[in-house]
Order: sequence, then C-alpha cells, then structure tokens
Amino acid sequence: MKSNKIQPQFIQKYNPRIGLIALATDFIIEKDFINIIKDKDIDFFVNRIECYNPLSKENLIKMSEKVTDVTKNILPDENIDCVVYGCTSGTIAVGHDTIERKVKEAKPEAKITTPSTAAIKALKKLNIKKLTIFTPYSKKLNDEIIDYFSSQGFDIVANTYLDIAADYDIGKVDQNFLLETLSQIEIKNADALFISCTALPVLNIIEKLETRLGKPVITSNQSLIWDTLESIGMNKDIQGFGKLFSLDQ
Repeated sequence: MKSNKIQPQFIQKYNPRIGLIALATDFIIEKDFINIIKDKDIDFFVNRIECYNPLSKENLIKMSEKVTDVTKNILPDENIDCVVYGCTSGTIAVGHDTIERKVKEAKPEAKITTPSTAAIKALKKLNIKKLTIFTPYSKKLNDEIIDYFSSQGFDIVANTYLDIAADYDIGKVDQNFLLETLSQIEIKNADALFISCTALPVLNIIEKLETRLGKPVITSNQSLIWDTLESIGMNKDIQGFGKLFSLDQ
C-alpha cells in the first residue's frame, strides 16, 4: 500500500468569538442572540451558570461566585473576543467591576458586557433622560433595579412589575400578554420604556411596542446584543429589533 501525505491548507480569516454566560434557568437569551446574529460571520459559544431561586440579591451574589470557572470552560485555553454575562439583576447586585474581574481571571484578553451596563450605554446613545421601567421581578428586586437606574442619573417616572420570584417562570410569560400589557403601560411623561431581564420573551415585540407607544423601547437582551456587536465591530445591517439598532446603520 502506498501512503500519500498532503499538506493541509488552513483558513486565513477567523470569525469573532462571543462567549455567553447564561443562567441555567434562562430559556430565552440564547434564542435572542441567535435570532440576531444567525446570518453573521460570528462564532457563538454558551456556558451555563447555576442559578439560585428565589431571585434575591443574596442568591445573585452567590451565583456570581462561579463566574470565573464558568468563563474558563467556554473554549478552555482559547481566546474569546467578548464575554457576555447574561443577568441584568445579577450584575446590578454584584457590580459590573466584580463581574469583569471574575471574567478576566479566566479570559484576560476578552472584552466584557453585561445587560445593565449595555442598557445604560443604549439609553445614553438615545439621549434618554426620563424612564418608565418594567420588570418581571419581585417587589424587592424590582425596587433595586429602579434604584440602580436612578443612581445612573435617570428620572424614573413610572414602574410596573410582575412579582415573579423564580427565574424559570419568567421565560414562561406569554408574549401576547406582554405585548398587550406593555402597549398600555404608563409612558406619557417618559422618553423611553426599559424592559428588564434577559429571560423575558420581548425581543420580537420591540418594534410593535415602539409603534404603539411612539417611544423607544430598550430591553436587556436587545441592548446586550447591540453592545456585544459594537464591541466586536459587527453591528451592521440589523433590522427588526427596535430603534436602537437603526442608529448606526
């Protein structure tokens, strides 16, 4: 038998890599990312982090203790261009600087984005000053979200919440119910509506809401994906997910 050796040819161009840390009980965030980036030359990887219920500041802080290990196991020993920590209330509870430090212990070269910091960037990009905030959380966690956005200089003029205690129930909220409920939310004195939580299925109704409300709508996943794509230079030619994505087109 004759054996032939052939010299392989390797690709010269590598896609940007996104590494998502998703809560174990969040059934929505991966779908939302894929919905927006599916036609782009991006490599997308996900690892799950254990989530403790009920959602509370104490349990969110407890969850964050595993961030470094979870990050390390997204393509172990390989570089990631942007690591995404997929928890709005969790980032607020722990603090962005703490999440960033924990991520960089595993992936020191990576950029990092979180829903709360991405939302702030998006709201400032739209020159928003007055906010109506909607959350699915319990009263205590809902109030912590309001306090955070107030501390960032926004005037919170109205607030509605669903009082759901467990993360795994948030993704079960009916999208048609959300569309009808949010279409009637108090927004007259606000510049925009912010919808918190990566597990809430609202990405696909943003444009309908903006049409009905006549105001910009910013959500956790929408702003998170927008900021992720900004960080890797891939935020182009995206339509159907609200005014935010039209700013740089």
